[in-house]
Amino acid sequence: MSDENLYEYAVIRYVPRVEREEFINVGLLMMCKRRKWLRAMVSPCFERIDMFDPIHTRDEIDTALSLFCIVAEARKHRHPAADWPVEERFRWLTAVKSSCVSTSRPHPGFAEDLDSEFDRLYKELVI
Repeated sequence: MSDENLYEYAVIRYVPRVEREEFINVGLLMMCKRRKWLRAMVSPCFERIDMFDPIHTRDEIDTALSLFCIVAEARKHRHPAADWPVEERFRWLTAVKSSCVSTSRPHPGFAEDLDSEFDRLYKELVI
């Protein structure tokens, strides 16, 4: 059996104005069902966001983005979805929605070291 793990990832996006269909990559969500592993990281670059003349405050954006980390880290006292299995949390977070925070479609990949792969993808797609 291979040491590689099948994973799925989605880029977390801030959408300043949904009707304009513009977005800024602000984070990454990655899940491996076999390892029961889910990780999220967000780091909005407000200098870039401000160029889009957003209708949301920085606090509103931070609050919306923090949900990804709360659910991914299964903080039970902060959100009911934290009790769900990792694949259900991932599917819920990546469900298509029309809001100021959304994700790309999920993409698959294989990696032996999930944390290293997450860091590589984060640098490539978000930073």
